[in-house]
Amino acid sequence: MSTMTNILVKDDAAAPTEFTLIPVTDTPNPVWRGTVANVPLAGQIRLTVSEDPIKNGGVKITAKLEVPTMETLGASGTSAGYVAPPKVAYVTPFIFTMFADGRSTSQDRANGLKMIIGILQGASSTSGTGTLANTSAGSAFVNSVLPITNAFVAAVKPN
Repeated sequence: MSTMTNILVKDDAAAPTEFTLIPVTDTPNPVWRGTVANVPLAGQIRLTVSEDPIKNGGVKITAKLEVPTMETLGASGTSAGYVAPPKVAYVTPFIFTMFADGRSTSQDRANGLKMIIGILQGASSTSGTGTLANTSAGSAFVNSVLPITNAFVAAVKPN
């Protein structure tokens, strides 16, 4: 097992923000969370990784990223000066699961992982196109018209 370290990840804002996810625990499953100042724990990004055995001697590996959205304050408070603390409005979970057969090799899994990441990054009919996760300009995913990226971002099913 590898040692847990910080994970740096950028969002798709017009001016991308880099978030630092720090290790919280590795028991029973590894968990990381964001470290944004002045955001309560409930509002921090969370990443969890789990591994479970499956019937054929293989393993199911799942990575779950939870991205909370905080409510914004609409008023300056009561006449007594009380301002309610911010709350989480909703959480958008992203889940990636791989079912690795007991006979699969690390190369089999690496090939599939690289291909699905390429597809999620916006693979298209032109070789070498797509949206590279952390090197693309801001809003690259939100402005994408590539079929799989658009399916996730705009909730438009490719036809």
